Amino acid sequence: MMITYILIFLYGISIGSFLNVCIYRIPRRENIVISRSHCRKCNTTLKARDLVPVFSYLFLGGKCRYCKERVSIQYPLVELLNGSLWVLTFFLVGDPIKSIIYCLMISGLLVLSVIDWRTFEIPFGINVYLFVLGIIREVVEGISISILLDFLLVSGFLLFLFLITRGRGIGGGDIKLMAAVGLILGWKLTLVAFFFGCLYGSVIHIIRMKVSKAEHVLAMGPYLSAGIITAAWFGTKILEWYTAGWN
Repeated sequence: MMITYILIFLYGISIGSFLNVCIYRIPRRENIVISRSHCRKCNTTLKARDLVPVFSYLFLGGKCRYCKERVSIQYPLVELLNGSLWVLTFFLVGDPIKSIIYCLMISGLLVLSVIDWRTFEIPFGINVYLFVLGIIREVVEGISISILLDFLLVSGFLLFLFLITRGRGIGGGDIKLMAAVGLILGWKLTLVAFFFGCLYGSVIHIIRMKVSKAEHVLAMGPYLSAGIITAAWFGTKILEWYTAGWN
C-alpha cells in the first residue's frame, strides 16, 4: 500500500502543477492548454527540467533559472497540497472509484478556492467541470430518482436566499457550486458539506476580522470547499453518529 500511496502522491503533485496554470490563467482569460509555461518576469519559455513539481522549485532555490526572480511559494504549496489531499482521500474513503471522483473534485475545488479568495469570483468553467464530474458519478453509481434532490436541495435554498437578498446574501457561483457538488456527494452529504462550510466561514472569518481587520465581505468558495472535503472524508460517519443519537 505504501508504494500505491507514493504513486498517488506523485501523480497528485503532477496534477497540482497543472492546477497552478489554471489558477494563474483562468482569471486572465488565457488558454490553459496550448500556451507554453513561461517566467512571469522575464517571459522566458520554461523547459521540462524547470517544471518538475516541487523538486524544480527546491533545486532552484525558489528562483527562476534565467532571471533569478523569486518564484511564488504558491506553486510548490498547491502541488504538495493536491498530492497530500489525494493520498488522504484514498486512505479515508477506501473505495477506488469513489476516491478517484473525489480526488478530481478536490483538485477543482483547490483551483476554485484560490481564485475566489483573490477575486471574489468562482469561475463558471470550474463549476461546469464539477457538474460534468457529478453526472459521471450519477451514471457510474446508477441514476436514481433522487438526482433532482441531489441537485436542488442545498442549491435551491441558496437560490431562494439569493433572490430575497437581491444577491447580497450569497453569490451565484456558490449556488452553482453546491448544485454540482450535490450530484457528486448526494443530498445527504451535501447538507453536511454546507453545514461545515458555513461553520468554517463563520468562525474563521470572525477571527480574521478581529485579528487582521478583514472586511465583512467574504469569499465563501474556500469555506464551502473545506466543508465539501470534510463531507467527502467523514460525512458518512458523521451521519451515522447523528442518526444513532436519535435511536
